[in-house]
Amino acid sequence: MDFTTPAVAYENTRFALENGFAPVVGTTGFTSEEIAELKAFSREKDLGGLIAPNFALGAVLLMQFAAQAAKYFPNVEIIELHHDKKKDAPSGTAIKTAELMAEVRESIQQDATDEEELLAGARGADFDGMRIHSVRLPGLVAHQEVIFGNQGEGLTLRHDSYDRSSFMTGVNLGIKEVVKCHELVYGLEHLL
Repeated sequence: MDFTTPAVAYENTRFALENGFAPVVGTTGFTSEEIAELKAFSREKDLGGLIAPNFALGAVLLMQFAAQAAKYFPNVEIIELHHDKKKDAPSGTAIKTAELMAEVRESIQQDATDEEELLAGARGADFDGMRIHSVRLPGLVAHQEVIFGNQGEGLTLRHDSYDRSSFMTGVNLGIKEVVKCHELVYGLEHLL
């Protein structure tokens, strides 16, 4: 199990694989190159493993529902809200959600062509034409909204983790399932 920081999570995950352990990692901040390298290394070792941006089952389902909706609603923005001690922005969950939607979504730039951002960052980060907004406030745990807009209608998906105990079902599932796998997977949805 690794719930440390991005600075050491890659080395910890590689160490686990080198020594015959199937890692379960909840740390975010891995690059796509690091994930690809760890997947290839785990295949060589014939070992399972898991890097999960989120262990809350509701958050994992939200990501899957968002990917399904993005096929029909390509205009979408993500708002993720976390406690004020979270170090990365946007969250790994928001990035994973955007990645899953980008796989199936028509790639469009949804801003007005003459849009003027009066304060830098006001429109959020741009991921393949989708905007991701990060909120950091005391009292929050982990929350995400995916807002879709279409001609004459909107669709909002939201998940809220009010307590860190919401992650335990997914952690337990990950621990039980990775030992049955023969390579590392990125995302708990692959074990559901």
